Amino acid sequence: MKKNLVVLSGAGVSAESGIKTFRDAGGLWEGHNVMEVASPEGWRKNPALVLDFYNKRRQQLFEVTPNKAHNIIVELENHFDVTVITQNVDDLHERAGSTNVLHLHGELLKARSVNNHYDIIEWTTDIYEGDLHTDGHQLRPHIVWFGEAVPAIPEAINIVEKADYLIIIGTSLQVYPAAGLIDYAKPHVTIYYLDPNPAQIPNLRNKLEVFSHLGSIGMEKVKEILLENI
Repeated sequence: MKKNLVVLSGAGVSAESGIKTFRDAGGLWEGHNVMEVASPEGWRKNPALVLDFYNKRRQQLFEVTPNKAHNIIVELENHFDVTVITQNVDDLHERAGSTNVLHLHGELLKARSVNNHYDIIEWTTDIYEGDLHTDGHQLRPHIVWFGEAVPAIPEAINIVEKADYLIIIGTSLQVYPAAGLIDYAKPHVTIYYLDPNPAQIPNLRNKLEVFSHLGSIGMEKVKEILLENI
């Protein structure tokens, strides 16, 4: 029986593909204060700006491809039951071939009604003011904004609790509730922490293996270790 490998991924894994993160610019995201384009308050204040922002992010997504880190995670499915829990809203894990991906913060290629958080639809084109869901209400990106609940957290906790190995890649573990998921790993589980600039290593009861490398290089090293221990 294959052991359970859980990968908790953040923006750093997609950065190698050319997708920028707001943390790269001190809280600015493509020139915008993140709260202007990724919060319920920003939406109420200027929905046109928010829609334009995500339209550009969606367009950019079609110009990038998965990188080596994504591909290595897929390769590990040959040896482990791999579940990816990602904070990313792109589809690069899926495009690389990962078969079990849970998106904590929504998906850029989906949309939903402002009146219903659960009727989620596939959406690959721009969204404009006046574009309505079948329920008659305005469409918005299927993104969990700052200040909104994260519906997938209970499922993510259940997955982490069953992990035999945990890889944390491309996330500073500063954004909650996602950052708290590591607290649910079993005490004996080794956590592989990959970050080129691990400024603040989490204080964990588990054994922590730190790799100060970009995702692709770090994933190569972690893959070698994991395969040696099978």
